[in-house]
Amino acid sequence: MTGFEKKVIYAEKAPKAIGPYSVAIESGGFVFCSGQAGLDPATGELVSADLEAQTHQVLTNLKNVLEAAGSSLEKVVKTTVFLRDMADFPKMNAIYAQYFSSSSPARSTIAAAGLPKNCIVEIEAIALK
Repeated sequence: MTGFEKKVIYAEKAPKAIGPYSVAIESGGFVFCSGQAGLDPATGELVSADLEAQTHQVLTNLKNVLEAAGSSLEKVVKTTVFLRDMADFPKMNAIYAQYFSSSSPARSTIAAAGLPKNCIVEIEAIALK
C-alpha cells in the first residue's frame, strides 16, 4: 500500500462488528484493531459473566483479527484496555501477561462504564503489519 490507503480486514474467527465500524483497518504498515469484547464468534454473545473467561476470549479474538490481517500478537505496539471496574486490573493483568510475555506493547488501561453488551473488559490494539 502506498500513500493514504486503507484496507478493511475481515476476520472469520472473530466476532463481527456490532455497529458501523470495521474490526480492523490496515494502513501505513500498521493494523488498527477495534476493541474486542469477550464475545463468542459463533454466537455473538459473551462467553461468560466471568472476568477471566472474558479476558481470554478478548485476547483470542484480538489474536484472530491480527492473524486475518497478516500480523500477530508479537507485532502489537500499543493496546488500550477498558475495564468496567479497576478492581479487576490484577486478574486481567495476569491473563494479559500470558499473551504478551516476550515483548509487552505500550498500554493504557481505562475504567469505562457501559461497555458493549455489558462486557467486563475490552481491548483494542495497534500492530505492525
